[in-house]
Amino acid sequence: MISASEFRNGVTFEMDGKVMQVIEFQHVKPGKGAAFVRTKMKNVITGAVIETSFNPTDKFENAYVERKTMQYSYNDGSLYYFMDMESFELTPIDASVLGDSFRFVKENMECTIYSYKGKTFNVEPPTFVELQVTVTDPGFKGDTATNATKPATLETGTEVKVPLFINPGDKIRIDTRTGEYLERARG
Repeated sequence: MISASEFRNGVTFEMDGKVMQVIEFQHVKPGKGAAFVRTKMKNVITGAVIETSFNPTDKFENAYVERKTMQYSYNDGSLYYFMDMESFELTPIDASVLGDSFRFVKENMECTIYSYKGKTFNVEPPTFVELQVTVTDPGFKGDTATNATKPATLETGTEVKVPLFINPGDKIRIDTRTGEYLERARG
């Protein structure tokens, strides 16, 4: 059990059957009346953010969210298989759990799998990935001052906007959170 007076950023707890994570908290002691804890929290499964106040003595059940690094192996229809790097056991995860950023993941990449009470609710890919450009118009040298972009298809089949000087076969770095081109990969 955890009381509202023990809230810290990142603490997870169960409230009304939902798993919540504290984003911000503030202990408030007004000149008149009882103290309270103003809290901004996120539902870890749906991502919804709410703000509410608690009495410092309110008690909640601790919620342990398991985070595990697993390697993406392959997909079979709507099931995506991830391998535990310690036991080499394959775990199937339904496509509905995968977020939009999963489109930048290729086979053998490591992802963080989030689960609560054995139920997986989120798959987080690496923040930055290096992928090869498979299809794009030929590049133009020296055409970087305009910040103009063109569409490029990556080896995962995803299309992103890249600068004009990128050619097919180039490896580029992508931020999976935003889906934006960062730089040409070295090596």
